[in-house]
Amino acid sequence: MVTPLMAKIFWFLNRFFMVPVFRLGLGPLFGNPLWGYMMVLKTTGRKSGKTRYSPVNYAILNGNIYCLAGRGQQADWYRNMIASPALEVILPGGCIAGRAEEVLDSPERTTALRKVLKAGGFAGFMLGFNPYTVSDEQMVAAAQGLPLMRIKPQGIGSGASDYGGWVWIPVMALIIYLIVR
Repeated sequence: MVTPLMAKIFWFLNRFFMVPVFRLGLGPLFGNPLWGYMMVLKTTGRKSGKTRYSPVNYAILNGNIYCLAGRGQQADWYRNMIASPALEVILPGGCIAGRAEEVLDSPERTTALRKVLKAGGFAGFMLGFNPYTVSDEQMVAAAQGLPLMRIKPQGIGSGASDYGGWVWIPVMALIIYLIVR
């Protein structure tokens, strides 16, 4: 379970590290089995109408993207998705537009839940079990009340801040400069 202190630490890291990293196009550097495979959800605020960015763990299964709301229905990104299911997803390899829906049926939920927890790295263990060895019944019981979302791709997204598709040039120039100097 996530303590209030851990929640604050995750909030700080997500807001001031993960989102800027993905917005600069450096997302591929941060997906690995230890930290987990991350993406950034680009949703519309349900009250403000502003664009909101939320890093989450994800898994791809049968062409759809799945993510789990670890804080349950209190997660702001989950409530934004329910209010406005059209969103963009910033994956390490690029941005896609999609439509979100909650997964409620049991066989698909069980399969996707295990895949998301395995892809979540250390976060996959925060429900109190090993997602690689736990039985389906224990896993589903522990994740009861945690919404599992399916995002169906519908096209290419506009990106985080790179609307013209040119931010890779200064990033690449900086990387080359740092290597060559």
